[in-house]
Amino acid sequence: MPQDTLTAVQAALGSEHAAVWVYGLVSAFLPANFDKAINEGAQAHRSRRDTTERLLGASGATPNPAEPAYLPPKPVTNQASALGLMVDAEQDCTVAWRAVLEASDDTDIRTNAVAALTESAVRATRWRKTAGITPLTPSMPGKPHTT
Repeated sequence: MPQDTLTAVQAALGSEHAAVWVYGLVSAFLPANFDKAINEGAQAHRSRRDTTERLLGASGATPNPAEPAYLPPKPVTNQASALGLMVDAEQDCTVAWRAVLEASDDTDIRTNAVAALTESAVRATRWRKTAGITPLTPSMPGKPHTT
């Protein structure tokens, strides 16, 4: 695997590790009626993480491990901030997987990246809708925010 592809895939793996952690954190701030969606999102990120680790291992690379914890960009103190953090985590995944698409010509890697970007973009839209955040989706999912 070329170095630029490896770097992008490792970064995407890092975003998946962080998303798994975020889903665990937000469950403490959301009522039980969110449990199904939280569990589905967490499972999707665990599955994508595992697939990405296998892909890296098959290429001879050692997958980077998860951090013991992650620092949210803003404090999580209530339902609104928990929903916002899930949107951020999903958006981070779309950005990371788009970077993989830009860094690789390998069919297996690109197939995984397209699926991951699409799934995270859909979950981000659902969480934005739940949180009342507009627009529901960016015009170019996976495009990094510029300020």
